[in-house]
Amino acid sequence: MAVRGRLRVLLGAAPGVGKTYLMLEEGHRLHDLGKDVVIAVVETHEREATAALVDGLELIPRRAVEHRGITLTEMDLAAVIDRKPAIALVDELAHTNAPGSANAKRWQDVEAILAAGIDVISTVNVQHIESLNDVVEQITGVPQRETIPDAIVRSADQIEVVDLTPQSLRDRLADGQVYPAARIDAALSNYFRLGNLTALRELTLVWLADEVDQSLQRYRAEHGIQEKWEARERVVVALTGGPEGETLLRRGARVAARSGSGELLAVHVASQDGLRETDPAALAAQRKLVEQLGGSYHQVVGTDIPEALVAFAKASNATQLVIGVSRRNRLTAFLTGSGVGATVIRESGDIDVHIVSHAAAGGRNLPRFRRTGALSVRRRLYGLALALIAGPALTLALTRIRSDDSLTAEALSYQLLVVVVALVGGIWPALFAAVLSGLTLDFVFVSPYNTLTIGRPTHLIALALYIVIAVLVSVVVDQSARRTRSAARAAAESELLVTIAGSVIRGGDAVQSLVSRTREAFGLRAVRFTADDGAVQSADGDIPADTLPTSVPVGERGTLELFGDDLQAADRRLLSVIVTQLEAALEHADLSTAAREVGPLEATDRVRTALLAAVGHDLRRPLAAATAAVTGLRSAGSRLSARDETELLDTAEDSLRDLGDLLTNLLDVSRVQAGVLGVSLQAVDLEDLLPPVLDELAVKPGEVTIDVPDSLPPVTADPVLLRRAIVNLLSNSLRYSPEGRPPRLSASTFAGWIELRVSDHGPGVPDDRKEEIFHPFQRMGDTDNTAGIGLGLALTKGFVEGMGGTLAAEDTPAGGLTMVVSLPVEDGEPRDPADPSAASAPEKHA
Repeated sequence: MAVRGRLRVLLGAAPGVGKTYLMLEEGHRLHDLGKDVVIAVVETHEREATAALVDGLELIPRRAVEHRGITLTEMDLAAVIDRKPAIALVDELAHTNAPGSANAKRWQDVEAILAAGIDVISTVNVQHIESLNDVVEQITGVPQRETIPDAIVRSADQIEVVDLTPQSLRDRLADGQVYPAARIDAALSNYFRLGNLTALRELTLVWLADEVDQSLQRYRAEHGIQEKWEARERVVVALTGGPEGETLLRRGARVAARSGSGELLAVHVASQDGLRETDPAALAAQRKLVEQLGGSYHQVVGTDIPEALVAFAKASNATQLVIGVSRRNRLTAFLTGSGVGATVIRESGDIDVHIVSHAAAGGRNLPRFRRTGALSVRRRLYGLALALIAGPALTLALTRIRSDDSLTAEALSYQLLVVVVALVGGIWPALFAAVLSGLTLDFVFVSPYNTLTIGRPTHLIALALYIVIAVLVSVVVDQSARRTRSAARAAAESELLVTIAGSVIRGGDAVQSLVSRTREAFGLRAVRFTADDGAVQSADGDIPADTLPTSVPVGERGTLELFGDDLQAADRRLLSVIVTQLEAALEHADLSTAAREVGPLEATDRVRTALLAAVGHDLRRPLAAATAAVTGLRSAGSRLSARDETELLDTAEDSLRDLGDLLTNLLDVSRVQAGVLGVSLQAVDLEDLLPPVLDELAVKPGEVTIDVPDSLPPVTADPVLLRRAIVNLLSNSLRYSPEGRPPRLSASTFAGWIELRVSDHGPGVPDDRKEEIFHPFQRMGDTDNTAGIGLGLALTKGFVEGMGGTLAAEDTPAGGLTMVVSLPVEDGEPRDPADPSAASAPEKHA
């Protein structure tokens, strides 16, 4: 099995920096050292200096490929592999091969060469790297269709940047060393602007720096290196979700900025059991701040916060670690021992640790829920009452069965009492019950009786163990209650957030839905959202006149006013999440409004663009014909015969009439698009309307089959628009009807409507295009330039709908297309075609 070859990539920021030149120079250097070097493919782009370097190296002839009658040349992959040199020079790694080649891309050819054990030196520009393609397009405005996957470039054994300053590259371009003289000015003023080249150069260097950094990380992982290498400052900021987060982030950003190219990473260690209290809104705001400061946000899960934090810092090759000073007060720190900061310092090794003071340090800004128990005050009172009542009752019951051998049963009975009190009231009533029952057990049931003196040492040990067990059981029960309560609250909060999100998604007004759900969730009397200008945008509930609301700012968008009881700390945490969602809903509403405002403008631009593209030929054709006829009349003068003169005049007249009709259609379609089509509805008798239609089309007898009953009632329509609609439909039917099978025009009444059908037996229209044919500038096949610009059916549909009717396309039963116009029967009452209360058109039937 052949050893895989090595790939060396010469990376450039733009064409002309010298990649190909350097590749050929390197080929000559290796050739002079005795290496077997061949040129597999090279693109000199007619640059004399580059072409001169081809001489002296073996060049593999290219392979000819025929494509659409054109002969293209590509690298002969088979010839290169058969030649089996030590090193192959392959220019333009991102090149797309001609159709019919063995591989679609040149980099795939290179993969085959490498697999054959041949080393490759190749070139590529930064704009061809897949992940940077869109960024380059934003910088230069030029899309790049030839791209290469990042993984291919990153897998190279060696990547070198061929660097040239932007001004030097422009000087080379101006001297004609990059492009021919005819392309220099356009290149300098477009792609090769100084700003473009500077941005591309920076993009290239940053991409390579990241690649070097990833290579370093891979090397450290492969060799098990845990010590930090200070090749680049990396500052990790530990976030707890508390109010000190912004202070720590800004301090970390300043530390990273001092090195000039430092990297900022923010990390939040979430508790593995999911019960640690954090402020999601604060974390969301801090995450946004991290992005604004140019850093990255990370979240890890761990039971031991210091261990997880230090492990993340070491894995990130961090040089600095920023943490906040403990928020615990001195008493808490004394009772619970060293905190996170001390442990991090002890475990951090050679990572510098910055402990930053902040306003919430020393317990001055402790969350309220840390100062309260897991159970409510009412339950703790119930537990205390149970201890006071059940304790004496149990003592009275046990004294009736007391004996010298019953101490164990009596101790277990009191133990059961402590457990029950702990289940009801938590740790403090349970501790009270444990101490009280221990004293009672000693006073009443331990010899000598009725004293607190213990005669036997074993009884003292038993009593001490009883109190310790009672305390431990109380703590366990209380912790279980705390976790149960936290889990239940988390489930309730999740259910509430799901409900709110669902109502926002399903409802039309997200802001109103959020306001309503906020009032329901917290049991408030009313909730109102007021914008910055004081205008009430949304409200729910009865606003009390004599109550001052609790105001909660919603970013810079306004204020959420809450009318009702003050919220608890846990509720305020949930409220902050809702406020964040409300702010997002407001931003989405603004974007939707902007999109609606821009939408008509985009539609207008599309119509204008389509109009200009479509009418170019159709306007020139009659205008050119009329101009040629008039010019012929003027130049020939009296030399023309009467017949020729008449023919030229007829040509000019017909062309100008066609031009007038075209302009009329264009104006009409613009009115239809703008919704300002003038409609004058009245009673119209189809029998009176059809003769002018047939005369306008110059229809001869037998060319159209008419089937309109004499008893047909009048329709409510605009006679001018209806006539033009029928003319357009009949004109299409006549165009597509085969010889000997004339189109048919029929009319009938159905459910208070008159259906006018124009049927032909032509090729018909596929079902998937029946809606498309009513769009402006659509022609079947889009090849017949003599058939107009595709406005007829679009105008007809606009005319019919403007009169309050409908137009639909159906298949003719015997083959062909039937256009069905449905218009309301005249009922003697004036009808507004835009009135939504007007009767709906009947369902179409074949």
